[in-house]
Formats: sequence, structure tokens, C-alpha cells
Amino acid sequence: MQWVVIYTYTRQQSIEDGVFIDVSNLARQAGYKWPVALTSHLYHTYINPSNSLKPYGQSDIGRLWDVLNVLRLMSQKSNGTIVLFKVSFLMEIDRMEETTLKAIAGPGDEGEPVITIMTPEED
Repeated sequence: MQWVVIYTYTRQQSIEDGVFIDVSNLARQAGYKWPVALTSHLYHTYINPSNSLKPYGQSDIGRLWDVLNVLRLMSQKSNGTIVLFKVSFLMEIDRMEETTLKAIAGPGDEGEPVITIMTPEED
């Protein structure tokens, strides 16, 4: 039996649709050689701070920079394609939340290496 592909949903389409958010430019500045994307859920839940936190120095770029640097350090200790790592986020003025994130290194649309960062329950 031969399988026929009816439809594929590419990484590029998911970025265009807002399912993934391409953060490759900042990732390159942080030392990454491969394209990096976040899930929209991760971005809107943890990376993009509420307006009430912005006067306290919280920004999406700062939070993303923290995630990228923690992942870089933790991936040096890993020899697999999936890395689980913990990051603490200021969620309210008086409340920090430590959460586990998951990064997967895998093939992109053309088989090139890419990294996707998400919450553990996402695939």
C-alpha cells in the first residue's frame, strides 16, 4: 500500500497563521544558529507581560532573552532533541511563577534544523 499525502501544514504556515511566533532574530543575537519559534500559547501566557508589569522593567524581549539563555545553558547538558528546562517569570507584582518549558530540535519544512519552544503539554 502506498500512502498519499493529502495535506501538510508547514512550519512557515503556522508562523503566518500565528500558531508559532518566529523569534529567530533575537535568538541569533543570543548565539543560536538555527531558526527558533515559540508557540503562541507560551508567548501569550509567559513571554508577553501584562501592562501592569511593564513599569517594573518587564518586557517581552527581556523575558524571551531569559528563556533563550536558560535553554542555551541547559541544552549544553543534553544529548537529545528534547530539552526540558525551568524558568521563573514575574506574573504579578508580588508573585513569581516557576514553570517548565520544552524545546524540541527537529527538521523544518525543508529538513533543515529548527528549534521550537513550548509548554510541556504542547506538541
